[in-house]
Order: sequence, then C-alpha cells, then structure tokens
Amino acid sequence: MKWLCLSLLIALAIPTSFVPASDAQTRIRDIVDVEGVRQNDLVGYGIVVGLNGTGDSVRNAPYTEDTLSDMLDRLGVNVQGEAIRPNNVAAVLVTATLPSFARTGSTIDISVASIGDAKSLEGGTLILTPLKGADNNVYAVAQGSIIVSGLDVQAEAARETRGTPTTGSIPDGARIEREIQYDFNQNRTLALALRNPDFTTAAQVEDTINAAFGRPVAVMRDPGTIDLSLTSFNASPARIVADIENLPVTVTTPARIVIDEKSGTIVFGEDVSISRVAIAQGNISIKVSETRVVSQPNPFARGESVTLPRSTITIEQTGNGNIAMLQPNSTLSELIRGLNALGVAPQEMIDIIRSMSAAGALHAELVIR
Repeated sequence: MKWLCLSLLIALAIPTSFVPASDAQTRIRDIVDVEGVRQNDLVGYGIVVGLNGTGDSVRNAPYTEDTLSDMLDRLGVNVQGEAIRPNNVAAVLVTATLPSFARTGSTIDISVASIGDAKSLEGGTLILTPLKGADNNVYAVAQGSIIVSGLDVQAEAARETRGTPTTGSIPDGARIEREIQYDFNQNRTLALALRNPDFTTAAQVEDTINAAFGRPVAVMRDPGTIDLSLTSFNASPARIVADIENLPVTVTTPARIVIDEKSGTIVFGEDVSISRVAIAQGNISIKVSETRVVSQPNPFARGESVTLPRSTITIEQTGNGNIAMLQPNSTLSELIRGLNALGVAPQEMIDIIRSMSAAGALHAELVIR
C-alpha cells in the first residue's frame, strides 16, 4: 500500500467584513472606467485583390464582381456590361475600434474577414475602405497588405488547413479622418464605473479618493458606480482623473470556481472554503471534519479567549491501494493537488466539486462553461 502525505490548509467561511478577501494592491485605473472615456466600434465593406487564385467565385459571390466593377468605374475604367470572372478578388468586412480621444491622422489596427467563399486571404491587399460608426458616419479609411496567420495548402488528392486563412489583420491599417467631438474638461461631475461591481470594492475606492484629497469628493452610488464631484477643484477634470487613477486600492473578489467541462480546466480563488462533508465518488472517498480549539492569552496578559477552527481532510482510493492522509488546515487548492496525486481525472474532480456545491459544503459561486 502506497501512502501519500500532504499538508493542506482549509479556509473556513469568514464574513468579508472581518477578513479582506484579497490583500493585493492595484490601481483605481485597473478596475474602473471613467464616464465619457470609451471606445467605439467601426465597420466597413471592401474588397481584397491580389490573391493567388483563392478569391471568391462569381457564382456564389456575385456581389464581389459588382463591387469590383463599381470600383473600376470610379477609377475611370469602364467595364459596364463586361463579364468579369476574377478568382483573385474577395469581398471582406473590415472591423476596427476607435480609441477614446483619437485624433485625426493617427492610425489604428484593423481586422479583415472574408464574407464570400474565398479559400484564403494570404498575399492579398485591401483596397481603400471607409469605416463607419453606429451613426453611419465615416470615421476612418483602411488600406494595406493583409497579414494572415492561417494556412491552406491544397493538392489534387489532399488538402491541409491550419488556423483560419480567411481572416487577417493589418497593423496600423486605418487612418482616422473624423474625431468624436467631446469636451471632457466641461464635466463638473464624473462617474467611475467598476468593471466588476462589488459593494466592498466600491467602498474602498470611495474611501481611498476621499482620503487622498482630504474631503468627501467621492460618493458611492451603488456597488458599480462612484460619483465624483469636481466643483471644489481648481484643476481641470483631466488632471483630477490623472491624479485619481493611480491611487492604490484594495480589491476584494468573491469566492468563485470556474469550470470548463470541455477542456477539464478548474480555476478558483483563494477564498473558497469547505464545510464538514464526506464524499464517495467511484473508488474515491473524501472526508472533511472540523474541531474547535480554544486559545487562551498568557497569564497577566491583556486579551481574551479565541475559538480557532481546526479541519482535517482524508482522501482514500481503493483499487490501486493509494491513500492520502491530509494534515489539518487544508485549502481547496491542496485538496485538488491531493486528488492529482492519486491520479484522479479532471472530469472526476469536476463531478466532485459539483456534488460538494450541491450539498452546500462548498462556499463559493460555481460557474460552469
């Protein structure tokens, strides 16, 4: 019989008002978005030329021929009524993101994707394509040689495809021609929106800002929004935001377990706790027991008695004769490490975690994808 001894630590469920969920320090700019500072999506329709016989077929994509004819007509080449049968041209959709406060003349990256039956965009060149926003106004124009990461090789009796050769990108492939008019410095109030709303984190942001300026300029509206009053400042709103966004703040995260059943991936935070439970899954038996130990202060010392938890996990597996005796104080991460030592498959671990959650012994939000 083979013995595996593992030292594990079980974190008990303690209210977050007494123990912070995380001691990691991060900046306010990493967790909030400022009202009015946002990106905008752009999209356009164009054609790619110069393909090595891998373009759209006219039968399945007649709009490619129409677009090519219109483009040539605008360039002074009259092809109306002519039958064009190119196989080196493909119709594509071009997408890009317009950054906040982007200025005319600056460049942005673009993505290109075929919408016809083209086999590959490798070696192609995107012809001048206007990119429009949701208001149907043109904000940028795109053009350039496409970079394709996929590969499509075809012979008479075989074909090999790697990646997606019908999509590609052009770094700095679009030039901004129109700016979004927005005077940020006219704001007298701002709203800071947390990317992951949380009451404790929002309160931490409010306290941090007020402590930095020495007066109550920030007020938490809800777990996802902190209102900021700028009326008492002499500096511009842009300067105030620059001072605020680099302030360190303590971020709290909820106890959560994310499971991807397709890949067998298990991701969990440090605050996941386990209550007293016993589980038998196949030839695996898991037991979690808890005891209480009273800690007394030293003689003549100022203090009070404290009751401390002590937990023990035991994992047993029959068949191969492997037994893991887990020492007191164990975490879920070490529990999974012990299951790995016994050769437990990821799918079986997922089943164990789901069963523990259904029994109410796992104190964490379970997200299954």
